[in-house]
Amino acid sequence: MMRDPIPPRRLRIAVLSRVFSADGGGAETYSIRLVEQLAQRHDVHVYTQELGHDWPGVYYHRVRRPLRKPRWINQLWYALATWRATRSGFDVVHSHENTWQGRIQTIHVKPVRYNLLDGRAGWRLALRWLQIAISPRLLSNLLLEAARFKEAAGRRVVVTSPTLKDQVLAVYPAAAQRISVVTPGVNPPGDELTPGEARRRLGLPLSGPLILFVANDYGRKGLDTLLQALAKLPPDTLLAVVGKPTGAAAWGERAHSLGLDGQVVFLGSLKRVAPAYRAATVLAHPTLDDTFAMVVLEAMSHGLPVVVSGPAYCGVSALLADGEQALLLKDPRDAAELASALAQVLTGPFLAQRLADAGRYLAAEHTWERAALAYEQLYLESLTPPA
Repeated sequence: MMRDPIPPRRLRIAVLSRVFSADGGGAETYSIRLVEQLAQRHDVHVYTQELGHDWPGVYYHRVRRPLRKPRWINQLWYALATWRATRSGFDVVHSHENTWQGRIQTIHVKPVRYNLLDGRAGWRLALRWLQIAISPRLLSNLLLEAARFKEAAGRRVVVTSPTLKDQVLAVYPAAAQRISVVTPGVNPPGDELTPGEARRRLGLPLSGPLILFVANDYGRKGLDTLLQALAKLPPDTLLAVVGKPTGAAAWGERAHSLGLDGQVVFLGSLKRVAPAYRAATVLAHPTLDDTFAMVVLEAMSHGLPVVVSGPAYCGVSALLADGEQALLLKDPRDAAELASALAQVLTGPFLAQRLADAGRYLAAEHTWERAALAYEQLYLESLTPPA
């Protein structure tokens, strides 16, 4: 008989996340959105060092941070402190961090082992192991990570994209029987502003093509290539940059050097990004390295066509077909390729609409509610003794 996918009783769940604030980035937002869903049916306790969240029914526990730096020592401290705090009293411990504690281990980034060792052999591999052996930071991170993947009663490993799954299994093949993919989701958009209303609210021109770029790490997410591409587009094309304003002055100078005065607007961090999605004509995400890229899914949910790096650079692109849900870049460093793709969308209303419709449909299949149900099933499996 099929099991009910929702656990038959209310669970006590401990969530381990050092930074529990949407300002932290994609991994932090992922853990937050799941908690918001799970708290509707379970008792959820969050153990964190940085808190920027308040949700009905969620219990927050501050974990001391004696040292901010070096980070690897703080990571060890956090792992030990949360192990002591959650050894008993919980049905499930769900870790988003590099800790050994947790039946459910969610991996958000490329494994340290993959970054350090994958593709190396011979003297290059020996040299890297020597580097690891004399570095307390690298050794500590590797040992903590290995503990996450170690087989244990009820242990389940979750990754956020098919691409990340391949990278994990390349260095931890023994996890193959315990690994699942649960992609990030979106919450269905509420009452949406018209594009004109959104532009007025953000202080943007009310007409003309507008490219949107959303990221905190401007360099790694491809802003330089995007600025070069913008210089190849008609001068009435504007670019709105959303994200932490750190370094915005230097990027403004870079725009000036490319002759883009008046074409680039830095909006900084927005409490709600939805108006920016509504104001834009297209989202550009020429990222050099993203295990998923939640911004792509969010833009699609608002009906915004997307130009994004291909699967070799961006995890969400493994779910997309080029020319159907988005235009995929073969090389996100190629400004000419990016400019051509953006021009196709900006000057092709039928293409833009087709991408928008297909993207919205795909986003509707990836909601946070579905993600939470997938985790509840994993919780149930982890609590069920093997036959």
